[in-house]
Amino acid sequence: MKRISLSLFFCASLFLTGCKNEKKENEMENQSDTEMTATDMETEEAKTATVELQPASDSKLGGTLTFTEEDGEVTLTGTITGLAEGKHAIHIHEKGDCSAADGTSAGGHWNPTDAPHGKWGASEGYHKGDIGNFEVGANGEGNVNFSTDEWCIDCDDANKNIVGKAVIIHNGVDDFTSQPSGAAGKRMGCGVIEAE
Repeated sequence: MKRISLSLFFCASLFLTGCKNEKKENEMENQSDTEMTATDMETEEAKTATVELQPASDSKLGGTLTFTEEDGEVTLTGTITGLAEGKHAIHIHEKGDCSAADGTSAGGHWNPTDAPHGKWGASEGYHKGDIGNFEVGANGEGNVNFSTDEWCIDCDDANKNIVGKAVIIHNGVDDFTSQPSGAAGKRMGCGVIEAE
């Protein structure tokens, strides 16, 4: 009887020790996974792309735009110079080609989902390139600031990747209804989106 009790006690001790060791191993693995995730997050840097705007249609337009991707969102910022005071349209166009004097070599609006032209976020639809309008002051300068999670910089998703497209600045205002481009007037500036 004593032998059976001792054997049972010994087996129970081995079982408990094994459970404790397994628990420690699991805790160490979880801690290692957490540290690895934190390290991966620290090393993930923001992606950037820039646009050097060139004049089109005999304008005096200039400026630099920067696209920054961070935490799944792309932000467009920049200053545009050489325009008349008032509102002007800005769009992303399908081809990264600014060789034509009037900017037409950039093609139409970037529209990978084949949607109608419209105001960004409209339930009726909008192009991925339909950024909208920005205000230019009496000094001929205008600032652009726009953010979305519907773009990416140099990713594998053709419906989101903006690299290699062109940014076009128009003389007029996007009315958000005229098809296919909002009746925004002449193309006054063009620049290709290039990843850094």
